[in-house]
Amino acid sequence: MTETLFLRSDELDGLAAPAAYVDAVREGYRQRGEGAAAEPRTKLGNADPPGMLTTYAAVLPDTGAMGGYMYSAGFAERDAWFTTPLFDAETGEPLAMLDGASMNPFKTGATGAVGVDALAREDADSVAIIGSGAQARGQLRCTAEIRDLETVWVYSPTKESRENFAGEMNERLDAAVAAVASSAAAVEGADVVITATTASEPVFDGDDLEPGTHVTAMGQYDPDKRELDTTTIERAKYVPDLRARATTDAGSFIHALEEGVVDEDHIHAELGEVVAGEADGRTDDEEITVFDSGGTGIETVAAAYLLYEKAVEAGLGETVDFSPASQALTGE
Repeated sequence: MTETLFLRSDELDGLAAPAAYVDAVREGYRQRGEGAAAEPRTKLGNADPPGMLTTYAAVLPDTGAMGGYMYSAGFAERDAWFTTPLFDAETGEPLAMLDGASMNPFKTGATGAVGVDALAREDADSVAIIGSGAQARGQLRCTAEIRDLETVWVYSPTKESRENFAGEMNERLDAAVAAVASSAAAVEGADVVITATTASEPVFDGDDLEPGTHVTAMGQYDPDKRELDTTTIERAKYVPDLRARATTDAGSFIHALEEGVVDEDHIHAELGEVVAGEADGRTDDEEITVFDSGGTGIETVAAAYLLYEKAVEAGLGETVDFSPASQALTGE
């Protein structure tokens, strides 16, 4: 029997700071860039009741862990449940099972921040964020760890939501955060543009991007949905989290392909290849760059192992016993 740690959401809340998530996720993408295994999500849909079951996984040998997400969303309860199994990458033994929802904005935000660090100008100090929910919070808090932000403009369709977000982030960050009445007003003059929405259609006009802007799009993992228009994709050096995602569920890139403005050669490199130094990132201050973040097992495993280590140090969680197949798989 193997003792495996079960960690509840309330035990994981606040266990790691945004900067720690960024460091762990950067290291995960470095390993991916040097050949670590990771696959895009598999999403299985159900018609009645409507819902989806999603999985994705990665092996991070230097971290010493492997695993990923399995989560359900929709169905009769119209809610979502995130489970994160974590295994030892050397022995294969199960290390932990995490209630994975609370870490999601931070591991996803850390991925966006690694993309900003790899592709945005070093002097970038202004951010436009489109979206004002949990994912937008994670993106902004993690991005503030890798650039000295002075100004942030936030837009989302509901006035109360964007104003509440601005007020909250003004308290948390050193930057001045203000709500604006349109995405165009947010994007104008911004060094970094972050989209964190559930939109089906583009949320800003690519012609509004000034030379030297970096864009992180993190709300799209459906071929029929897109946060970015074809102009943005065409103008930019395009970097996805996983190359295979670009032609399967990265809606913005797929639309640009279908409209004939780019071909598959427009995929510059995976983020991990840039982080590992296997491909160049930004090469000049005038370049427009895009990081397309749809969610992978890389950041999931990196963040889960970070939390697992901290939980062990703090004596959190409860253990459950797992039987190895050599003992339990008997057919008796």
